[in-house]
Amino acid sequence: MDLLLHQSPNQSSSIPATEDTVWADVSPLLDAACADLRDGELIHGDNFNLYAAMSALEIMDPKMDSGMVSNYYSVDEAIENGAAPLPISNNKTVDIQCIIDIIDHLMACEATWHRGHSLAQTVFSCIYLLKPDRTSPHALLHSYCKIIRATCKAVVSVVSDARTHEEEDLFIMTYGLPLNAEGDEKCLSLLNAVEETIYRQLRACKAPSPKQRALEDIEQLQPYIDLEEGYCKALLCRLRFRKHFFHVLTCMRRPQGRGLELARKHIASCLTELDFINKSAECLRSGTFGTCEEDIDDKTTASGCQPVGFDASINARLSAPTPPRAIKLLSWKKAVNYFVKLLHDLDIICSYSLDPSLEGVLRFVVNFQRSQPDLVARAHLQILLAQEGKLYGRDPMFAVITKAAGLPDIVKNHDIQKNEYVVQLGQLVINLLKILCTNAAWQRRKLGKILQDWRVIYVQLELAFRREFGEAANYSNEENLSMKIFQHILVWVEEQTYWIASRFLILGFELELYSPSEYCMVYWYTYVLLVKLAEKSHLRMALSSGSGKRKAKKKKDSAKDLARESRIPPLIMFLQCHICLAEGLTMMLAALRNELNVFQSPGHYNTEHERFIQHFELLQNACLPDQFPYPSYKESTTYARFSTVIMYNNFKDAQKIAKEIKSSFSSDPERLAEIRRLEQVAEHNAVALNVICRLGPADPSLKVSFEFSHHPFFATAVVKRN
Repeated sequence: MDLLLHQSPNQSSSIPATEDTVWADVSPLLDAACADLRDGELIHGDNFNLYAAMSALEIMDPKMDSGMVSNYYSVDEAIENGAAPLPISNNKTVDIQCIIDIIDHLMACEATWHRGHSLAQTVFSCIYLLKPDRTSPHALLHSYCKIIRATCKAVVSVVSDARTHEEEDLFIMTYGLPLNAEGDEKCLSLLNAVEETIYRQLRACKAPSPKQRALEDIEQLQPYIDLEEGYCKALLCRLRFRKHFFHVLTCMRRPQGRGLELARKHIASCLTELDFINKSAECLRSGTFGTCEEDIDDKTTASGCQPVGFDASINARLSAPTPPRAIKLLSWKKAVNYFVKLLHDLDIICSYSLDPSLEGVLRFVVNFQRSQPDLVARAHLQILLAQEGKLYGRDPMFAVITKAAGLPDIVKNHDIQKNEYVVQLGQLVINLLKILCTNAAWQRRKLGKILQDWRVIYVQLELAFRREFGEAANYSNEENLSMKIFQHILVWVEEQTYWIASRFLILGFELELYSPSEYCMVYWYTYVLLVKLAEKSHLRMALSSGSGKRKAKKKKDSAKDLARESRIPPLIMFLQCHICLAEGLTMMLAALRNELNVFQSPGHYNTEHERFIQHFELLQNACLPDQFPYPSYKESTTYARFSTVIMYNNFKDAQKIAKEIKSSFSSDPERLAEIRRLEQVAEHNAVALNVICRLGPADPSLKVSFEFSHHPFFATAVVKRN
């Protein structure tokens, strides 16, 4: 704004003076107005509007703030002013170097876009992309622009279909950009032709004699033979990476996971080419290439030079939602690292065995989320899991639910699947899978909200079950089967609801939503939920094995059956290990608060009861669990003392259980790793508890803190003396 105000009428402007508009210096007028204006007053012209006002002020995050400072009024004006020359240089060596810089800068723009910034302000800040026909005389640049537009279109499509863009709502806005230019569908054939030409140029320059080079009958990329090989290799790895990456995106969109194996091959090729791209950077920065010698850590090109043909504000007037204020792009190094991680995440998805069991699916998604994958990878995972209302696009949700509920395969075609509440349950499962594929913050928020939906569907299914069968005991075989299906599904729904609730609490640790003074109440609530989860899981397993409907037998036979059933399944023991740790931490933290007066709730702005409600209101609204409100928490923790905690040492119990169940999970490396983590937490906390009790809680030199060094959500006590 200041530039325009102080611009003399003779200076060139992006808005030229006409018969109706003349530039004038209004600084004295504004100075006088500022002296008279009071707070809240505004002076403006007749053409004032809210959008222009918001665009003139930097008031928010750069992703959302719409500044309107721009260098050019339009793309055509930018081209006329030489912002995107073609050819870039009459010197072919400089021309090729500039093309490589454009390719590298586009990679930095693309990675920045994937991280949540707008497409218009990142990738399509490249002026060459905005005029598709203009690049046609330059085969290399033309083919690369086509593959970039096609790649952006594929990414926008998968993220839009997955609807994960709600977390980064700028991501899929295309602002009328030429995302689907004529001929872009032939991008691969054009890129292959250019790649073949450059490969022949590379082969020619490596020929041992001028005579053999002449036999290749191909013009050099640029005139200097000592630079030819380096340029050819730098271009080839970049073109091949782009080609294989586009193949990855298209293969992963094939229905029912049919393209995953082929996608893995292209991912391996992408990673190989990225390695070559990294190696080419040293060559591009060397004095041989005549590039910049300065530090390139924050540069967006491998050479460290500023690319030609980019203007982040070029689309400022294209559409209102565009946030055109300049943003900081990822550096070229960070962009390469981003794509390496993205490809590794996509490879994990492609290597997934498409487990038909819902429990396996949920475990895979939760474990996958631990690596904190970005939006594009999570969108592909969601599209794979939920296609056309089916798991992987092939398994009907009723069949998935009955399998998860422990019912035999014979029931997957039963007419009960037409029941409206069973249909709604299937939709809830689909929604759950989609929610689990979102980022941690969005996921936790959505999980808290769907808990009530799961409780409501349980009540509706239970009422439908009672209407259907009443209290009578005599049923036909078909009715017995229907009743069995309802019973199993009801138990499974309860189990799943408690699993969602525990996931909700665990995500709070990942997002660092709990302060140390709140750990006690969080672990107490976790303990209560895990107890209910273990109870429902055990009941489902009992129903599945048929023991749930065991008829009355003789006393002797009944005792034998009870002994057999008293062998707790390893999965329940696995949950029991978590329960022991949650209870142990609850009581340890309560004893520290009661005897050492540490980890007390500050209470400056709200009481402990209010904080309890704030953290667990969504759980309480869903009646999870039914009868464990705040008074129960206070009753459980108010009188906790170290003498009692050491007597009923839950950490020792957790260690014992962990040792017992290791052999049961020898073929499950993920659970075995989790057991080892639990064992480490139990061992360290048991030692810390003994140290506190031996030194005496009243020792003023005793300092206790908690850290998450061995487990993501079970804390480890650290005891020190001043």
